[in-house]
Amino acid sequence: MNLTEHYNQLYKTSSEAILEGKYVTDSEIKNESDSRFGITLLIRPNDEIKANIQHFINELKKAEPEQYFYPDSDIHITVMSIISCSTAFNLSQISPSEYIEVICRSLVEVNKIKIHYKGITASPSAIMIQGFPSDETLNNLRNRLRENFKNSDLQQSIDSRYEISTAHSTIMRFQEKLHNPKKLLEIAEKFRDYDFGEFDVTSIELVYNDWYQRKSTTRVLGDFGLR
Repeated sequence: MNLTEHYNQLYKTSSEAILEGKYVTDSEIKNESDSRFGITLLIRPNDEIKANIQHFINELKKAEPEQYFYPDSDIHITVMSIISCSTAFNLSQISPSEYIEVICRSLVEVNKIKIHYKGITASPSAIMIQGFPSDETLNNLRNRLRENFKNSDLQQSIDSRYEISTAHSTIMRFQEKLHNPKKLLEIAEKFRDYDFGEFDVTSIELVYNDWYQRKSTTRVLGDFGLR
């Protein structure tokens, strides 16, 4: 899959939808009793990149202050959604150590993962930073995780929503009617090819998380250092 083409196509169709008022707002963000939880393997960017992302977020906030913006602590790249968030799941149903064992086995061959954050894209409900892995290491890890989890008896819902193949980070979600979609997209255009920086992934986290990966509700189940 060509990531650049994928991101471009996504931006084209989504920006058109946003301009036409066909964007989607998420009413669950403000729902205090939202109990959709799951288990995710994720990567977090370094502080320098987070600072660059916040510069972009600050621009977006000026145009659309009532939308939902990800704080530094919540920005991530999903390596794999192992159990998709749902109200039916809670942590007492599984033994985290069994999941950690499968992940450790999947990581045996993995040395370095490098991600380059360059440019932004959109969906009909969100704005995202485009991430580009420098080689096939992340894809290979995902394929090993798929194989190892599917060959286990562990509860999992890998690829049940869609097969993950990108390395983006969502940084803004629409929770209210947009004040000025045109202005929002003008800001997005300015950052369309912006270089947010490149980083080496030093660790991968296994977390029990809510739908929005909020730090306040997240529990780290395992932390896997990469060489």
